[in-house]
Amino acid sequence: MSVRVRPSLPPVSRLLRLACAGASLLLAALAAPAAEPARAVHAPEPAQAASLPPAVLAALARAQVPREALAALVVDVEGQGPPRLALQPDLPVNPASVMKLVTTYAALEMLGPSFTWDTPVYLDARPEDGRLRGNVYIKGSGDPKLVAERLWLLMRRLRAQGVTVIVGDIVLDRSAFALAPHDAAQFDGEPWRPYNVAPDALLLNYKAITLSFVPDAAAGVAHVSHEPPLAHMELPASVPVAPEGTPCGDWRAALRAELATAGRIALAGRYPASCGERQWSIAPAGPRDYAARAVEGMWREVGGKLTGQVRDGIVPAGLAPAFSATSPALAEVVRDINKYSNNVMTQQLLLTLALQRSGQGSLAGARSLLARWWDERSGAPGTLVVDNGAGLSRDARLTARGLARLLQHAWASPVMPELMASLPIAGVDGTLRRRPGQASGVAHLKTGTLRDVSAVAGYVLGASGRRQVLVAVINHPNAPAARPALDALVDWARNDQPGMRGQK
Repeated sequence: MSVRVRPSLPPVSRLLRLACAGASLLLAALAAPAAEPARAVHAPEPAQAASLPPAVLAALARAQVPREALAALVVDVEGQGPPRLALQPDLPVNPASVMKLVTTYAALEMLGPSFTWDTPVYLDARPEDGRLRGNVYIKGSGDPKLVAERLWLLMRRLRAQGVTVIVGDIVLDRSAFALAPHDAAQFDGEPWRPYNVAPDALLLNYKAITLSFVPDAAAGVAHVSHEPPLAHMELPASVPVAPEGTPCGDWRAALRAELATAGRIALAGRYPASCGERQWSIAPAGPRDYAARAVEGMWREVGGKLTGQVRDGIVPAGLAPAFSATSPALAEVVRDINKYSNNVMTQQLLLTLALQRSGQGSLAGARSLLARWWDERSGAPGTLVVDNGAGLSRDARLTARGLARLLQHAWASPVMPELMASLPIAGVDGTLRRRPGQASGVAHLKTGTLRDVSAVAGYVLGASGRRQVLVAVINHPNAPAARPALDALVDWARNDQPGMRGQK
């Protein structure tokens, strides 16, 4: 079937920009007394704190969003003095991707910034003359960044063990996570979007494939290449170019991609040459088979041969690993998550918390663990509804006050530098790169957007030199159109000196 592709949202992660024994740390963190949270305000807010700045009210009016749809809190990072702004701070709201602040801060505290994931590889026979007469086992432990480059390195290390031909199978052990079946179309009916990918104990390249298009006017086609190599995957080598003068426009829709069949991607349309070189990341159909396709494809890419198949299974008891692939440190993973709002990486992180605590990465265990951690640090017990920990949810909930107190707590935490460095900087990088304003370069903020949610939360350095915590969440059908109201609120928080507060 042909799929009508809507204009793409900002990518969940930029695949080509992402190059490439935690249990004791977690148990120690859980056993230790919780750090004393930063001072927060519980007294009734003064009347002026509930008054929205005129620029914010005007932007809400333009978007046809009522004031009552906004929950917001702006308070000193160390809790000094009353809030500058407090509007429905105890109202439970859907925070969208701002929820990632909760999950990533919890992981930094529980696991430590230097935590890494190991993916061990086992051989159940000794290679002789390049031939392994037995099986190779790869055991996943939830590594969120086992991307194409690192999978290539893993296969090169397997070759370095003296293995060229595997006279047997490659067995993928994904038992570290206990997951229910996942319907990638359930959230918004767009299962080919990489942000809808489900977590996996052996998550490879975010279960996504990147198609690259290079127009060749002389040949009348755009050449198509793809990464990573996937075995048993039917892909076009080229697509006709559109008539000369065709504007680039919605070039993905012009390709008329057929994405519903597992093992096949077809392009029935044309590519506008005016687009130049472009890339498109897709989560192909049949996600359960993605790991097997990627492993076999990469093994053959490095010159390996396989007489058997790639299949799921369990590593035999007592078998020692031949080697292990180690992930980047958690601090780098958290930076990728928050800068680019990567949903599946966040879900991997949430499940890892449960895995390190109990030996099994279950969603129920992870939700319970995160909720207890929130209750201890937010001062708003019982107000967190976790769902998947990434905010890609209609059911997730928290309060502006609870999140603000959590950010105050984080400011006094030893892992504050890692959390702060992971947040997009207004007008500089990540999801805020194209949103300059008066707070450009001085606001570290996580954003969140769903069809009925716009949210922002983080730290704003005021012109006075005092840093503030800002949390603002709009829940309304017109919420995305009200994004300028949140931008105006950030600018207002920046202008905290006398004589500046009236500025827009």
